[in-house]
Amino acid sequence: MASKSTQFDVLGPQGELDYSDLSSSDQFLIERSLKKGANRREVMSWLMASGATIAAASGLVSSASEALAMTPKKGGSVRLASNQHGPADTLDPILFTQSIDYGRGRMIYNNLVRFNEDLTVGPELATEWESNPDATEWTFKLRKGVEWHDGSKFTADDVVFSLMRHLGKESLSKAKVLVASVSEWVKVDDHTVKAKLNAPDAELPIVLGTFHFRIVKNGTSDFSKGMGTGPYKLAEFTPGVRSVHTRNDNYWNSDHAGPYIDQYEFFAITDDVARVNALLSGDVHGISSVDPKSYEQIKGGSDAELFAMPSGRYPTISCMLDREPGNNPDFVMGLKYLQRRDRVLKVIQKNVGSVGNDQPIGPAYGAGWCKEVNDPARAYDPDKAKFHLKKSGITGAELHVAEVGPGLTDMCLLMQRECAKVGFTLNLKKVPNDGYWGAVWMKQPMNVSNWNMRPSANIMMTLAYKSDAPWNETQWKSERFDKLLAMGRAELDPKKRYEINCEAQKLCSDSSGSLIATHSAYVDGVSSKLKGFRKVPIESFGGMEFPEYAWLDS
Repeated sequence: MASKSTQFDVLGPQGELDYSDLSSSDQFLIERSLKKGANRREVMSWLMASGATIAAASGLVSSASEALAMTPKKGGSVRLASNQHGPADTLDPILFTQSIDYGRGRMIYNNLVRFNEDLTVGPELATEWESNPDATEWTFKLRKGVEWHDGSKFTADDVVFSLMRHLGKESLSKAKVLVASVSEWVKVDDHTVKAKLNAPDAELPIVLGTFHFRIVKNGTSDFSKGMGTGPYKLAEFTPGVRSVHTRNDNYWNSDHAGPYIDQYEFFAITDDVARVNALLSGDVHGISSVDPKSYEQIKGGSDAELFAMPSGRYPTISCMLDREPGNNPDFVMGLKYLQRRDRVLKVIQKNVGSVGNDQPIGPAYGAGWCKEVNDPARAYDPDKAKFHLKKSGITGAELHVAEVGPGLTDMCLLMQRECAKVGFTLNLKKVPNDGYWGAVWMKQPMNVSNWNMRPSANIMMTLAYKSDAPWNETQWKSERFDKLLAMGRAELDPKKRYEINCEAQKLCSDSSGSLIATHSAYVDGVSSKLKGFRKVPIESFGGMEFPEYAWLDS
């Protein structure tokens, strides 16, 4: 876990000493004294003699001691349990669908860029990039000296092959809608590539940091072998069962001493109670998506703790608008007026999150969230709900439910009770988590989902609501909305981009088939011995950025 900070901020982001107010000689003396066994009183006395106050000396010594204790160690095996898996598990990045895919992808592969904790992007396989003045052409300089797991050299050919797989009507990419403006990727030389666009896209580098844009080896057709440049090599993979990953001792990243863990085993325990029990018993070192009802149980354990990140992820009930009953606008609006948003947040999510307004962008998106449209959110109004449901002529419906996100089943049960109060019958059909995304989601007229936060409002709305997006789960089609998305990608003026986002969020809230009562944080459970998690708020386990940073404090 991240080290505790003090008012002096003497710890850097990876737990290293960062005495910004002390000279280099003072820093050296503190570290040397502690390593040689000086006690707290001795070091504090020395600091105070140098002019520090008692409070400052105490803070510096405490943080210095903690930083030394938090020095990452190499070794050990870690077992992690996600909440979902199935026969559709894949190591092909363009087909990734669920969290466990994203985590495995982070172990095996790299992107051109990687996300920082504030969702800006920094270098990874690309060391620098720039666009022409109107953002219709982007040039990426590639890192030299990188090797694939088989020892062959990484070059521009690998990047062009990987990113061209997302282009064209025949592409199977789940994220191709995010790069629809890219017409071609071109190799300039062995360590330079260029993206040529048919429309401006100021967010292209951010898009390339997301899960589906991992770089694979040129010509790869069999992805079960997991050939990558990432921090871990694939030792074993059985879809729906588990994967095993061993440390890549030839990893290119020399910015830190990682990767630290010898071996990761990654699998899923789909039952919430069993997953928590596995953590508390020590059978696993980390679990994703802790049910809010288990928060206190984990906090009360001696060897485990909650790892929470504020985020814009959201659980949703989806009414597919291309079939009955979702093709009736009054039916959908009636259900939107029955949402008990405050109660879902307070009772089901234990006040961890924020109120939603039937569109995907929440306050965690900062300037991407439109306050005027969403605050206050659509109010609970059973009279209006009854009016719209009666007007629809529909008296009952069936909702397929799986606990693919914390509290989703309870949220649907609450909706069922509210429907009954206005004389509407909502039947819940509970289905297994295993294989849910392939067998139920976007196949049944009413289903549920749980969306991860994306690094920008435009990326989130494009993935989930653009008319031709593979994951447009409610099959909502709006030419105006699609135009707004394109305008937003091309707009460099923050004020104009905010206005575009506001109109898009209003359209989505009023017209799409999504019932989004709340936005939620990521809350995972981890062993108190597992350290070093980063906090990138776009997925469980710190945005799945843990592989090369996490370590065991034995």
